[in-house]
Amino acid sequence: MRDVLVIGGGPTGSYLASRLAGMGFDVLVLERRARLGDKVCCAGIIGQECFDSFVLDDSLLLRRANSARVFLPSGRPISLWREENQACIVDRAALDVVMAERARAAGAEYALSSQVKDIQLGEDRVTAEIRNGGHQQNLEARAAVIAAGFDSRLAERAGLGKPGDFVIGAQAEVEIGDIPEVEVYLGRETAPGFFAWLVPTSPSKGLVGLLSRRKPGIYLERLLSSLRAQGKIGMAGAEPGYRGISLRPPDRTYARRLLVVGDAAGQVKPTTGGGIYFGLLGAEIAVRKLKRALEQDDLSARSLAGYEKEWKKKLGKELGVGYWARRLYERLSDRQLDRVFEIAVDNGIVEALLKDKDLSFDWHGKAILRVARQKALVGVLGMMKVPLQFGQ
Repeated sequence: MRDVLVIGGGPTGSYLASRLAGMGFDVLVLERRARLGDKVCCAGIIGQECFDSFVLDDSLLLRRANSARVFLPSGRPISLWREENQACIVDRAALDVVMAERARAAGAEYALSSQVKDIQLGEDRVTAEIRNGGHQQNLEARAAVIAAGFDSRLAERAGLGKPGDFVIGAQAEVEIGDIPEVEVYLGRETAPGFFAWLVPTSPSKGLVGLLSRRKPGIYLERLLSSLRAQGKIGMAGAEPGYRGISLRPPDRTYARRLLVVGDAAGQVKPTTGGGIYFGLLGAEIAVRKLKRALEQDDLSARSLAGYEKEWKKKLGKELGVGYWARRLYERLSDRQLDRVFEIAVDNGIVEALLKDKDLSFDWHGKAILRVARQKALVGVLGMMKVPLQFGQ
């Protein structure tokens, strides 16, 4: 019997598998895709802090970014720039492969084309029902970790509840013209309640995508047509990709012999939908808790409850403030959104934030609260009447 089954071979699952296997545990990663790196729908923008903290391979780096242009609903562009590099644009498909290679080198095994249909939590083992092509089998282990992203329903079937809220991301690879920096587009006609992006990944290629609660494919096609008409992009490559993104965690992220990490656990920035860094941070906490539980042979829910307590201590307030800001932003009309940015620019609020050394690409809470308390913006934001809640 295995020590741990890791369900999901994305960055979070592979990082966790690598760490546990490196400690001597028998780890099997179950991945439903036939090939790692396929069908990835993610812009691949991560903070410099994430890149450095997890020693990501330089071969993954497509370019660094220290600036962006934000286009308001009115069409007015606002340039954001900082002297230091703020983000790394990585080859997101290659990231899956590299992280899996590390896990394999540490001793973890992978079973591809293996979809977990159900999971049973017994007194002395976990049993996973696997479908591989036309074949079905049961695999057993002392514990399991769900790292399969939002689309997995395994946490819900295990009685942990559904994600509290979600959004759909849509993205296409395109040919681009002379686009020197990331561009972000706001407005209800573009991405209602959220935002869209054009991310240059090479001199001739880029990614165009958006987040939306409804009809993401229609909004994406409209955006692609608009950018082609402006001469910013050429034809799209493969068919667009889509994926669900958790904005709130499920009721619980642990049970007897089971932990949930990454997107499946709602360890995602509600402001941007980015989940790589917070998922890796959650995975590191899960590794520590599982190591102790496996060594003591105590995989009860009570023993594993500390995982949720610790990850919420680290990320809970950040996620709570971010979700409050997300709800507030979704209530703004295009006119109000234009007004908020105009006030923020004209009153030097944006400039002050960009000069603030505490401003972080990955940690948005302090900046959000600082902006929300600006007297110049109180009148506009106060009309939204969204209660500030930090709890998760």
